[in-house]
Amino acid sequence: MATSLCSLKFIFVFLMLTTLLTPQAMADCETESTDSCINKAKALPLKIIAIFAILVTSMIGICLPLLSRSVPALSPESSLFIIVKCFAAGIILGTGFMHVLPDSFDMLWSDCLKQNPWHNFPFSGLVAMFSAIITLMIDSLATTIYRKKNGAGVIPAESNHGGGNDQEVGVVSFEHFHGHGHQHHQDLQVKTEAGDSQLLRYRVVAMVLELGIVVHSVVIGLSMGASNNTCSIRGLIAALCFHQMFEGMGLGGCILQAEYKFLKKAVMVFFFSVTTPFGIALGIAMSTAYKENSPSALITVGLLNASSAGLLIYMALVDLLAADFLGQRMQGSFSLQIKSYIAVFLGAGGMSLMARWA
Repeated sequence: MATSLCSLKFIFVFLMLTTLLTPQAMADCETESTDSCINKAKALPLKIIAIFAILVTSMIGICLPLLSRSVPALSPESSLFIIVKCFAAGIILGTGFMHVLPDSFDMLWSDCLKQNPWHNFPFSGLVAMFSAIITLMIDSLATTIYRKKNGAGVIPAESNHGGGNDQEVGVVSFEHFHGHGHQHHQDLQVKTEAGDSQLLRYRVVAMVLELGIVVHSVVIGLSMGASNNTCSIRGLIAALCFHQMFEGMGLGGCILQAEYKFLKKAVMVFFFSVTTPFGIALGIAMSTAYKENSPSALITVGLLNASSAGLLIYMALVDLLAADFLGQRMQGSFSLQIKSYIAVFLGAGGMSLMARWA
């Protein structure tokens, strides 16, 4: 399942680039710009600075949770970790609602597109809605597949129940339990199965969340790289650094809880860290031919933004926030709930404020 989701990342990026490199995407909309901020010579150094600044902040953001096990206050079992994760979930939620989805509406309702059908129907809302449903489907099916694959290790333990008391007591003794061996063995088995099930959910969440982040990171990087507006690029650098750092913290927390091996962690960190800088570099390379307000580019990027928005909104609300707030840990502490709600509002509010510049 992990391999198939990684393949989806490549497919999304490949299809996007194929469409954006068509002749139609390289033909500009028939509009003249008199904006004094448009300056290609001055924009290039700013975009190069953005590549390195965003790369560094992305790596810091996603690596902080992965290094937190050495700090007891930031371990996944601590209340502070949950609060920080809720803050990062608010960032992801704000990204979907305040940045990605509005951008999709703007692009698909652009004057450069024909009135029919693009101005007569809210395609952005439709695609975002179906994207959320499809994400639910992937989330559910991936969990089922993971569970079936790992179910083989649980069945033999269940079949021991018919093997007699000696066998059961032997297992219990090995686990250092004494007395009432059969009952303790069953309790241990139930706890193990529950732990395995939760671990599988964490792994599915981490994979699907990274898929959505990678898609929209390439899109926003490409838009920035193709732009020559020095006024907007300056604000974008600060906004994207803030965005990437805290979005990375949310993804890093999910990767940490998924308990992947080092190689898989490294691959996921790499993809998250380089996608936005890669998009900027690609936009710079294509800036002489690619026009961001061409009909094909507007339609392609607009639909991709809508699909990414639906995915991010679903993941933030269902797999990150609802999973934590409806879990036993949060339900058992009223004060932790209040602190976490404040963190969510701060994250979503901060990301919404960034919409002023990005």
